Amino acid sequence: MRHAGTQEIETPRLILRRLFPQDADGMYVNWANDPDVTRFLRWEPHKNAAETRQLLEAWATLYPNEDYYQWAIVEKATGQVFGSISIYNSLLGEPQQKAAWPGLDLSEGIWEPGYCIGKAWWNKGFTTEALRAVVEYWFKNTNSNWLACCHAAANPASGRVMQKAGFVYHHDAEYHKFDGTPVSCKCYALTREHYNTLYK
Repeated sequence: MRHAGTQEIETPRLILRRLFPQDADGMYVNWANDPDVTRFLRWEPHKNAAETRQLLEAWATLYPNEDYYQWAIVEKATGQVFGSISIYNSLLGEPQQKAAWPGLDLSEGIWEPGYCIGKAWWNKGFTTEALRAVVEYWFKNTNSNWLACCHAAANPASGRVMQKAGFVYHHDAEYHKFDGTPVSCKCYALTREHYNTLYK
């Protein structure tokens, strides 16, 4: 599969760029420390900015890999970094889900966007704008034929974001937090064919 790595993306209101260790304070304050933000995610809130910086230092070592996709979400109007969005191979973390995608090519894994933004930026369309931009980047710069996208069943707002970006409900599943806690999820798919009809 052809990959493109994490390159900068611009939308009307956002800059999507690589996250750097110097973003640690902004990331910690704006979203990583907030249990309301991480409630439905796999990871727990960060205890301090040093923990956030340590994570960003680890991510920085991965950016040279062309199959690594991790963006900061930056608001153009303020320059604030207020969220992150990634595309990752979820088959590596949840191998049992392979059988849940009949008829779709799994030879390159199951590539799935994941995202979170600070509470002060909720309900303003920013997540949808970022997800649509990343979807377009994916289909223009890779030769992948589809993307998956999943959300906790208890978080239907995330599902609405996926639908606005063109994803179509596919099946229910169970994912696991990093500590092993099971989470009931709803999974969506967006094929290249459907993308071509939506993103013109």
